[in-house]
Amino acid sequence: MKPIPILTLLGVVWLLFSGHFTPLLMALGAASILLVVWLLRRMDRADGAPMQFRPSFGLLGYLAWLLWDVVKANIDLAWRIWDPKLPVSPVWARLDTQVETPLEKTLYANSITLTPGTLTTDVCDDYFLIHALSQAGIDELREGEMERRIRRINL
Repeated sequence: MKPIPILTLLGVVWLLFSGHFTPLLMALGAASILLVVWLLRRMDRADGAPMQFRPSFGLLGYLAWLLWDVVKANIDLAWRIWDPKLPVSPVWARLDTQVETPLEKTLYANSITLTPGTLTTDVCDDYFLIHALSQAGIDELREGEMERRIRRINL
């Protein structure tokens, strides 16, 4: 792990999300960034397999697509709550996956959980256990668009 690029990236993201430039908040932000980098370095030494993460335009494109998917899922969830004709029938399902690396699996499982109405409850070698508020949520995941986009990123 190279600490300078990670420090820079985390600092820029923190400043963009915070928007506060008072000395106390800047100091707390810097302390939290240093703590995160220290923990990352410690984890790299502990497992002996440093993670090689290189942000790319593909990842930014995926995050933009995921944001839009989250918005659509929020609208669907709101309609299901307000309209008694739309079913809310919770479903458990096994979702077979083809993602291979731990980073891809993590991104995929977290993306599913971030999408309202779905939750990843177990991650195994070649499948996830998913809970959804409707069969439509499971069917959309089985279509595989999210997985295809993650696999194209080349993490």
